[in-house]
Amino acid sequence: MDRFEELADGFKALADPTRLKIVALLNIRDCCICELVPLFGISQPAVSRHMSRLKQAGLVTETRRGQWVFYSLNRARLADFTLGVGALPDLSADLQKLESQGLLVQCTIKTS
Repeated sequence: MDRFEELADGFKALADPTRLKIVALLNIRDCCICELVPLFGISQPAVSRHMSRLKQAGLVTETRRGQWVFYSLNRARLADFTLGVGALPDLSADLQKLESQGLLVQCTIKTS
């Protein structure tokens, strides 16, 4: 998966309001699904699906504590999204390549 696909996947995971709220809660402290169920008023399997999506995007991690599974933010990965557009890869070299091939469009605006 290239960097753009990776970022797009994370943004898609964060685009859901419930998952975004889960991230906000995990920003305060680690949580167990049993704590999230009453907060959101949805079933445990539904919360688990949201957590699975966040894990798939690499935004949360899980830790077993006895019979409980606690979720926490992967702050290193989440940093990509707090930086916004600044986290996107630099594509200056791609533009330079087009320029060297004479493929950049040169637009001019005529003023009267």
